[in-house]
Amino acid sequence: MAGVTHDSSVVQLGFVEEAVEWRLRSSQFPSKVGGKPSWLSLGELPGPEELSCELCGQPCVFLLQVYAPVPEKADCFHRTVFVFCCRNAACYSFNDRRSFKVFRSQLPRRNDFYSYDPPPDEPLDDVEGERLGNPYGVELCRVCGCLGPKICSRCHVAHYCSKDHQVMDWKAGHKKSCVEGGSKETGVSTFLFPENELVVEPEEMQSVTDPEPESSTEPAAQLAVDNITVPGFASNCLDEKELEAMAKSESEEDKVFQNFKQQIAIEPEQVLRYSRGGSPLWVSAKNVPQQESIPHCICGAERIFEFQVMPQLLNHLNVDTLDTSIDWGTLAVYTCAESCDTGNEYLPEFLWKQDYSH
Repeated sequence: MAGVTHDSSVVQLGFVEEAVEWRLRSSQFPSKVGGKPSWLSLGELPGPEELSCELCGQPCVFLLQVYAPVPEKADCFHRTVFVFCCRNAACYSFNDRRSFKVFRSQLPRRNDFYSYDPPPDEPLDDVEGERLGNPYGVELCRVCGCLGPKICSRCHVAHYCSKDHQVMDWKAGHKKSCVEGGSKETGVSTFLFPENELVVEPEEMQSVTDPEPESSTEPAAQLAVDNITVPGFASNCLDEKELEAMAKSESEEDKVFQNFKQQIAIEPEQVLRYSRGGSPLWVSAKNVPQQESIPHCICGAERIFEFQVMPQLLNHLNVDTLDTSIDWGTLAVYTCAESCDTGNEYLPEFLWKQDYSH
């Protein structure tokens, strides 16, 4: 249940750790990566259209959630930000954020779904079906764990978010279990990312007098960029001003990327950096959003930076292929500065995708 703190002067780092299944249930208010989402509000979940990739139209898969209450706001006693992404690697074009979705949910301490008291630090039998069954009457897709308005016409038990997931589940085993009543979960692990807990701890800053970290500590997440080439740089037709401008651009790009590598080398396994109201650690000097690039919340308030997803997370998702694969440099998530009251609804937030410069 431990959530992040909201001191913008302190960066909190997220790490992937294995956890027993019951600790990742909604009632434990987890931060986690992969598996099915552990929804906070169990009232008005985002629908299939809201969770579809804007590029291919396919259902997005759950990527991660961060439990981040805002102590000074009574309606944010519980608060979680959810990130979803497309499973289709072809949708991950350069600096294109349209294959991602972000939603925020928050609840007061006294709400319709959870006890006023803190959750027990042990599994309870009466909530065993929470993630497997039908919590609070919410029908969930048995493939992805999102809202499942469609139902199998034969067994009238299995629910799905889309025809695509119904077909996927049919091939995975529902064809057999359907005639037996359809209650048996087939599970489609090939669609979901591996499930793990996301634990956070404060970043320990390295002293400027400390020796530079060895290059072997660099994470294997496409961080080895030795040469940043500039097209046409070798051309003899460039005048002195153009050459100077290119050299300056190349120098700034190298400076930003080297700072990124040096910063994360202190804790190379970090998969998330949390600093609500702070600033992201960019991988490139290019495609950095200006304030006007970040749309306001639907309530009218500005959105502020809350956390970023690091490229190291890709190592835990089993997405590497010989062809095109899911990839990013960093994902910066911006949320409503006022964390406006959502009731039981999930409100969309904003994500900025930055890739390594070509």
